Amino acid sequence: MTADALTAAPPLRCWVPRGVYPPQTDSRLLGRAMRREGVTAWTDVLDLGTGSGILAVEAARLGGRVTAVDISWRALAATWCNALLNGQTLSVRHGDLAEAVPGRRFDLVLSNPPYVPAPDAGPPRGPARAWDAGHDGRQLIDRICDTAPTLLRPTGTLLLVHSHLCDVGATLTRLSDAGLRGKVVDRTRLPFGHVLRSRMAWLNGQGLTADGTTTEELVVIRAEHT
Repeated sequence: MTADALTAAPPLRCWVPRGVYPPQTDSRLLGRAMRREGVTAWTDVLDLGTGSGILAVEAARLGGRVTAVDISWRALAATWCNALLNGQTLSVRHGDLAEAVPGRRFDLVLSNPPYVPAPDAGPPRGPARAWDAGHDGRQLIDRICDTAPTLLRPTGTLLLVHSHLCDVGATLTRLSDAGLRGKVVDRTRLPFGHVLRSRMAWLNGQGLTADGTTTEELVVIRAEHT
């Protein structure tokens, strides 16, 4: 199915159980970037940190051969169910990012990882596992940047979404150090959600936001081998 045909197709059905990250603005932003990549039946797609699986299912509907990875069994159950709800077939793998697919390489790697800066630098618990990522929000982003070259085929592409709060420039530099050329291809600005509003004083104290700032910019970074 082409991207134009997908636009005309019925909306994807999505079941999101408690404790699994629901599709939001960042999911839609990443989905838009993915649709530009020309996914076909010959495209091997990896969705790292798949959550509800909505992007993995969309990639499958475009025709891709999709592998969805998450460390949460509940997220993988949601992904499997959402694939069935939408009449799609994909593979689910339980594990910690790239460790779930040892030795494999892909044409397209998608990731919408946890990226919200958190006062508690320890491992997040409960629903916060879907968004908290340490003091600078980079606990998973840095690992994805470092391992992406081992996951991509020579002509493969990484699409990574995150907030400006965890330093877009640092991500571009880290990708470059790993041998990938990255650039921002999409961005949008939106009001702080509940989690960020509850942390405004701490974020200001960390220098991650300026006093009075109540909006967040989300970006999609596209990277490929240099």
